[in-house]
Order: sequence, then structure tokens, then C-alpha cells
Amino acid sequence: MRFPSMLRVGVVALLALFAVATVSPSQAQTAQVRLEFVKAGWFVGGSLGSGSMNFGGRTYPLRIGGLSAGFTFGASKTTLVGTARNMRQASDITGTYVAAGAGATVAGGARVITLTNGKGVTLVLQGASVGLSFDLDLSGMEITF
Repeated sequence: MRFPSMLRVGVVALLALFAVATVSPSQAQTAQVRLEFVKAGWFVGGSLGSGSMNFGGRTYPLRIGGLSAGFTFGASKTTLVGTARNMRQASDITGTYVAAGAGATVAGGARVITLTNGKGVTLVLQGASVGLSFDLDLSGMEITF
């Protein structure tokens, strides 16, 4: 009689393991993001700013800093709004985002940009810039809390 009870326990354990293995992982979520920063440079540029992220019913303050190298001339202030995709937890937004781009701001201009960090978070942002700047460069932007 001992063998059937061990078999029953084994079957139950196997079924429990199968049930855990077939449960889908938590779905990635989307956050709302607003970034505002100033960028200035002469061949090498820098940017500094702040922003906020709404995720899971909470608002998180963000800090932004970055460098760019290439053809960069002038200064501009940019405000971007959009989404952060593939978020699992609030801290996923932090990290370095890299982009190669070209742009010009003469008094004012529109900006659209998509950036991805090492955690797989993708920022899809749009907004406006004011100032006088021209850039054809490789940029890196660091977002922290």
C-alpha cells in the first residue's frame, strides 16, 4: 500500500510543477513620462534636467543628465512627453539610453525620439524644443530617481 501513496504524491507534485511552469510571467506595463532638459554644446554637448513618471498609481521624480559628441552647436530647452514601455517595476526606467540623431532648433521645433535602455525599457517621446541649436551626434542620457 505504500507504493500507491508515493505514486499519488509524485503525480500531485508533478501536476503542481506543471501548473507553475505554465503560468505566464507578469505582463509588462506602460508608464507615462514627462522630461524637461536643457542641452548645450560646442562639438561636445551636455544636458541636464528633470521629469516625472506615473507608474502603478504613483508619481516618481526623475533626474536627467547626458553627454553628446559629434557636431553639436548651440543651446536648447526641450520638453518631451510620452510612454515608457516594457516596465515591470518603477526602477526599470533608470539607466542609460543611447541614440544617434540629427536635429535643428531655430526659435522652436518639434522632437520625436525613441530610446531603449539595458533593461529593455523603451521610451517613446514627443515634444518641442526652443532655442538655437544644430546637432548631428551620438547622445547618451542617464535617468535616475
